[in-house]
Amino acid sequence: MRIGIDVGGTHTDAIVMDGDRVVATVKCLTTEDVTTGIVAALRVLREQSEVDPKDVRAVMIGTTHFINALVEANRLAPTAALRFGLPATAALPPMVDWPDSLVTAVGGRSYLCHGGVEFDGQDIADLDEDEIRRAAHDMLSHGVRSVAVSSVFSPVSAEHELRAAELLAAEAPELDVSLSHEIGRLGLLQRENATIINAALREMAAQIVDGLAAAVHGAGITAPLYLSQNDGTLMEVDYARRYPVATFASGPTNSMRGAAFLSGLTDCAVVDVGGTTTDVGVLRHGFPREAATEVVVAGVRTNFRMPDVLSIGLGGGSLVHGTGAADVAVGPDSVGYRLTDRALVFGGDTLTATDIAVAAGILDIGERGRVRHLAKDFVAAVLADIETKVARTVDRMRSSRERPPVVVVGGGGILVPDTLEGAGTVHRTEHFAVANAIGAAIAQVGGEVDRIYPIEPGRREAVLDAAKQEAVDRAVAGGADPGRVRIVDIDEIPIAYLPGNATRVRVKAVGDLVLGTDSTDGVA
Repeated sequence: MRIGIDVGGTHTDAIVMDGDRVVATVKCLTTEDVTTGIVAALRVLREQSEVDPKDVRAVMIGTTHFINALVEANRLAPTAALRFGLPATAALPPMVDWPDSLVTAVGGRSYLCHGGVEFDGQDIADLDEDEIRRAAHDMLSHGVRSVAVSSVFSPVSAEHELRAAELLAAEAPELDVSLSHEIGRLGLLQRENATIINAALREMAAQIVDGLAAAVHGAGITAPLYLSQNDGTLMEVDYARRYPVATFASGPTNSMRGAAFLSGLTDCAVVDVGGTTTDVGVLRHGFPREAATEVVVAGVRTNFRMPDVLSIGLGGGSLVHGTGAADVAVGPDSVGYRLTDRALVFGGDTLTATDIAVAAGILDIGERGRVRHLAKDFVAAVLADIETKVARTVDRMRSSRERPPVVVVGGGGILVPDTLEGAGTVHRTEHFAVANAIGAAIAQVGGEVDRIYPIEPGRREAVLDAAKQEAVDRAVAGGADPGRVRIVDIDEIPIAYLPGNATRVRVKAVGDLVLGTDSTDGVA
């Protein structure tokens, strides 16, 4: 038995699975502090399923804690950025493109030091260790508690970042240290931004993970706890403490993985309609297609691993604007988790997309009599507006002329019609409303290698084999069954401006999580 939980903007969904069979599902309103909603979902799940907590072998959670903290600029640790690049890079200091409010929230201290490498791996300047020591003491004197270390072209050579981490540990062991080569990709500012975000969340990550563990253990479950990553795989709680940014966009990712499981399709478009937004992504070989360009998070440009998802302000809680069929518009504003208080069918005073669905007869919740006054042509116009917005979003996500099959999931999926212009067959499966929680429950363990290799003539296959084996080893180290690990993605990108036939090789391996026969505590 395993439990999957996914926290959305409106609902917190939870399911119990026994192998590939869904035993029970629940959908509870998300609470402001998130954790309380998880506790409530676990309580209802236990009441409905009557599953003995001792039979649960693992709990997987996809949470919005960390992305919410960043967007709200709340509970972020005083953070410094330590960059190695002088005498280059001084023209654009760290956080130069950040919103002022977010810079203020993290403290906004930055230090430029000598070091870094050129694109060919040659040093820009020697590392000045005394410079690093002075920066460390200055950070402590200004109350900094977390530091993001970045170096020019650290994906080519991480030597300076690793040495800086050693010096910081010696001079200021109380500082949390995040290294950019472990988080982002080529592109200094974007990689540095992602690392600063990660560093600012590190302190809160430990508290959140402990809180989630307490919620799970409070339900009598002593099984290991895992968090969903933004690539559709799982991470252990210790990894989550170090890399909280890896949880960003795990909600849409869980929905897409759940859609693949429920529909049996591995290459398709997925439309996930929640209470606040509709997220559209693309599955490739059963996993979300990754964004090929930079991703903007809370107004900050980053380049860490994220799914290619397009979101629009459309969901079951979206407000319906307009007074007649000619001027209707749905969203982007939403009542969110206050749906059961504010929607007309629940006795509220706000017209929402859920009210329209009830008035149209495609949904039966609340009191239908409260929406009988809505004109039929007005209701039809609203549904047409929803169909148009979804169809256009799916069309924007296409990468070829072929019309992709579409899998509709999410509690608001009932709003999507059975046919969409420009798309293939629309699939709506059993349990589609809780596909996100199912995606969390069935998530596998991943291992990824993303590195620049010099490929000598005749050595290509040997280099690829070594990269594949390293990816497999990382998946096994994360808890995957060694006999069930497979390579799901390989990318080779020759880099013309680097010497020695340099090629960026990215390999991703995934495998099923090994579930022990006895439950153990997932938090040390």
